[in-house]
Amino acid sequence: MAGEDEKKKGKKGGADEARRSGAEDSAKQAAKGQGQPGGKDKKGKKDAKDASPPPATLAKPIKRAAPPRLRTLYRGEVIPALMKRFNYTSCMQVPRMTKIVINFGMGEALENPKLVDLAVDELTQIAGQRPVVTIARKAIANFKLREGVKIGVMVTLRAERMWEFFDRMVSLALPRVRDFKGLSPKSFDGRGNYTLGLKEQIIFPEINYDKVEKTKGMNVSIVTSARNDAEGLALLGLLGMPFRAPEGAEPGKGA
Repeated sequence: MAGEDEKKKGKKGGADEARRSGAEDSAKQAAKGQGQPGGKDKKGKKDAKDASPPPATLAKPIKRAAPPRLRTLYRGEVIPALMKRFNYTSCMQVPRMTKIVINFGMGEALENPKLVDLAVDELTQIAGQRPVVTIARKAIANFKLREGVKIGVMVTLRAERMWEFFDRMVSLALPRVRDFKGLSPKSFDGRGNYTLGLKEQIIFPEINYDKVEKTKGMNVSIVTSARNDAEGLALLGLLGMPFRAPEGAEPGKGA
């Protein structure tokens, strides 16, 4: 009897082990097929990879078809005319524009800081380049100005953007100034650099008048390599700056 009981226990234990091993195998297969923890769902990963969006590609920069119009005019006509007028021996002596600085002064920003953000957007449209925000360097009690407060925006243009802005300002913006009678030829600084003030930014066609909350004035400084005011006046005059000509003189030939 004891031997028969041992045989029954042995058969029962073997059946339990087989049942247990079969359950483990089925669990492993389920983990592999359904992506449970401990299993690798290769098909699921492949499907997810195929469903992912393609990587974003950077837009190709737009190549300029032709150089700026005024730069071509400067090299083809202005340089020979200035060499003849001032008796230069080399074309490297001829004055040229080096940069243009546009500045928005925002005194109202002390009470309404949002005006600075609006000025940044408008100056970006005008210049084609994002400006920097200027910050007060020191506190002035009389003007209720604290150190570190945003008080304006400015941008410096060089190379092609400088030529394009100068062309738009001379050809499109200045003729739209109300009762415009020409620019004063006396606003040079003694070294051939010229600064003019504009009362409204809406004279530039890039600005949408319906979206303007408040008109803003700006200063435009044209920096040249001229050695004196006579050279600077001749350079800007030949480039099309509408100076008020003295009686009996032509624009661009000096006062």
